[in-house]
Amino acid sequence: MSRSRQPPLVTGISPKEGAAWTKVTIRGENLGTGSTDLIALSICGHNCLLTAEWMSASKIVCRVGPAKDDKGEIIVTTKSGGLGTSTVSFKLIRPERIGILDQSAVWVDEMNYYDMRTDRNKGISPLSLRPSNPLGIDIDKGKFPQKDMELTFPGMSGDFTSENFSATWYLIENHAGSSFEQLKFASSNLKKQATKKNEGSLAYVKGGLSTFFEAQDALAAIHQRLESDGTERVEGSMTQRLENILNRASDTADTLFQEVLGRKDKADSTRNALNVLQRFKFLFNLPLNIERNIQKGDYDVVINDYEKAKSLFGNTEVPVFKKVYAEVETRITALRSLLLEKLLQTPSTLHDQKRYIRYLSDLHAPGDPAWQCIYAQHKWILQLMQSCRDEFISGQREGIGASGLEGDTRPSALSRLGHTASLKRGGSLRTPRPSTWRFETPQQVQFVEKLSDVVIGQLPNFWKLWISYVNGSLFSETGEKSGQVEKSKKNARQRQNDFKKMIEEMTHRLVKLVRGALLPSTLPQGELNLYGGWENKTELTGNWLTQIIHTVRACHEALSALEIPNDLLQVIQDLLLDLRVHTLMVTLLHTTEDVKRLAEKEDWVVDNEGITSLPAQFEQCMIQMLQSLKEPLEIKAGEINVLQLDQVQDQATELSVGIMKVFINCLEQLSNKTDRDVDTSLNMSVDLSSPDRFPGVQEGFSPTSEQRLLIILSNCQYLERHTFLNLADHFEKHNLTGTEKITRVSVDAVRELDRQLFDAYIEQRADPIAGSLEPGIYAGYFDWRDCQTPTGVRNYLKEALVNIITVHAEVFTVSKDLVPRVLSRIVEAVADEMCRLMQCVSSFSKNGALQARLELCALRDAIAAFLNTESNASFKLALEGLPQLHSGADKKLLEELLNKFKSSMQLQLTCFQPSCVQPVKR
Repeated sequence: MSRSRQPPLVTGISPKEGAAWTKVTIRGENLGTGSTDLIALSICGHNCLLTAEWMSASKIVCRVGPAKDDKGEIIVTTKSGGLGTSTVSFKLIRPERIGILDQSAVWVDEMNYYDMRTDRNKGISPLSLRPSNPLGIDIDKGKFPQKDMELTFPGMSGDFTSENFSATWYLIENHAGSSFEQLKFASSNLKKQATKKNEGSLAYVKGGLSTFFEAQDALAAIHQRLESDGTERVEGSMTQRLENILNRASDTADTLFQEVLGRKDKADSTRNALNVLQRFKFLFNLPLNIERNIQKGDYDVVINDYEKAKSLFGNTEVPVFKKVYAEVETRITALRSLLLEKLLQTPSTLHDQKRYIRYLSDLHAPGDPAWQCIYAQHKWILQLMQSCRDEFISGQREGIGASGLEGDTRPSALSRLGHTASLKRGGSLRTPRPSTWRFETPQQVQFVEKLSDVVIGQLPNFWKLWISYVNGSLFSETGEKSGQVEKSKKNARQRQNDFKKMIEEMTHRLVKLVRGALLPSTLPQGELNLYGGWENKTELTGNWLTQIIHTVRACHEALSALEIPNDLLQVIQDLLLDLRVHTLMVTLLHTTEDVKRLAEKEDWVVDNEGITSLPAQFEQCMIQMLQSLKEPLEIKAGEINVLQLDQVQDQATELSVGIMKVFINCLEQLSNKTDRDVDTSLNMSVDLSSPDRFPGVQEGFSPTSEQRLLIILSNCQYLERHTFLNLADHFEKHNLTGTEKITRVSVDAVRELDRQLFDAYIEQRADPIAGSLEPGIYAGYFDWRDCQTPTGVRNYLKEALVNIITVHAEVFTVSKDLVPRVLSRIVEAVADEMCRLMQCVSSFSKNGALQARLELCALRDAIAAFLNTESNASFKLALEGLPQLHSGADKKLLEELLNKFKSSMQLQLTCFQPSCVQPVKR
């Protein structure tokens, strides 16, 4: 333990004995580090701290008080060392006093006694020196109220010097707990005192008898001398002559010693003045010391000195003391004004605010400084919040508000806020920003984050200041009960509603400023001028709004952590609800716009499944939208599910359906584009490494309108079978409602588009093939009734098959899955046309019937893989309309010609084999 931390030790005192109010010098070790470190000093059990003057760590000067004990130790207590010990003792001498009823042979002047509080001699009347305990037994003060005693003994008094003295009152008041034996002893004491007084008169006469005789003889001699002197008729009486002699002696003495006596009087006056200055130098030096300590900021020292001076000289009647004390009061009044100005100055730390409030309380400043500080802080925070909005709106942050949010040197509230230590916090709510953040972030986002910083930086200290005001810790750090603490608590209880209104005003201002920047339509028209003005700013996307929601939530959590009542923060919850709904709607609307622009990104590059990147881009766009909505739709403590609101649910479902329809419309627009609309720089790439690709399409091939139809048809099938189902799962995963309706409407719409596009493609491809059959059949004036013996299948049928093969190749190049569907419709159209043509023939010759049967069977067998119920029925109806073959030779010829046809076109017909058209399983 260091030397300064050892307990005090008293090793000497000078003088070692004396009466009360004797000035003594105490010497020892570790007697404190200063006057403020000395907290207690007792001599013979009496507290002498008030008169103590700390000189050094080894010396203290003080005056001994009227202790009860005649002899006792000297105990010093310090803050740094604690309770001390003593190796010496002091003996208190009690002088005998002559009571007001005691007889004395000499004249007793008024006794002077030393007043400890005023540090001066004060004359009192001997009447005040009445015996403090006339009964001579221990005094036991009773706890009886004065008012009750006055009611019990009307017109009487417990003061035994009063004319209306009541012995019963005196006994109840001073000896309520005394026993009967003690009262009997007190009665004997009174009897002894009465006997002593009776005997005292006789003793007095005996003791002063010689004095009386001498006085009598002197008076008789003087009288005789005056009667015998006869000169009075000539020179006047002897007393008159004696008076003249004395006057001449006085004049001569004055002439001789006037100058000397004048110098002596002046010296005595100077000496007395110096003694007074030395004795009361604390008071005379106090104004200057107060000024110096104020300049150094040692307000605690000033307050301690003022309290000491007030207790000693507050009620003094000495003119010079009153004049100096008035100067002290003037300086203290100026200090109160200075401290109040510092208290109301903004910004300031919570520590400084508490310190200044405690100083003003100790100085007994008028009013309620704590409430004045709370009111000033409230106004300043509101000003900060409004200034934040005004500076963004007025364009002080040029460009996008980057010029000096942190380092602005303009004398504005926000710039002062940025340069004060009062805003030091443990950490920021936001992650570190890149250097280009301010040039990328919209002003509204910067504004909300700056506003949140202001609230989070100031409102917690404001709330803590109020809590300290409520529990009284502003005036007592140790929690001790005092009049000031109780007064503070009483004032706080009276002002609870006012403070609640302050918090409500700040939270409402925060909410209105954010609404003015993001949700102006939710504000009344009259408040738009004060909180709006963001019309020309950038419209925020869902991601920026999500960041704002994150900021507002962090602000709400920070305020909730202070245990601010939830009803005061409900407006922030309402703001969060509106922001979450707004973010949901804005995100859906912006996604709609993004989906509209997907058509511009179509590059017509198909993959192995016959689809382009467009469905994947659409799905990715939707997934990103749902992911961006994860935080806004997340339900924090105290929040509600926005999707449980019927209006929000219906609106979100309609917008989601709208997004699906917009994408389907994009596909429809792409299908309606002409060849000129398609950028020739976009080439349909083919995976040449895949064995499933048709080798006829090379790079540099630009899709035709028919190929675009096929590609979009393939995309439609993929949307129906995969994309929409995946999106439904994502909608369910993110708890979005209305998934069934969205999926149902989307599937219906894509099926309708698929039907339209398929019919359009079939019309473009099937009609030319079916239309070429009739001219081909009757080419060269062919007649079914007059024709030669068949030698093989005619060219028109081969040409039709080649055209079908061309369609097969076109569809196969895009998607294998479309081949059966497309070729079935093509074959159906061709079969229907062949049936119609056969039914239109009125009669067949034998060779004509054989030729027709050969061509129908060749066509049917070639495209057998794509026959459906309708095409089979058409071929059956056509064959039934032909004459039957009865001759075996005709049947044999028919079979030979069919085999010859199949053999000659084996390579071309290979594509129609079932093994080549099955969808590839991936």
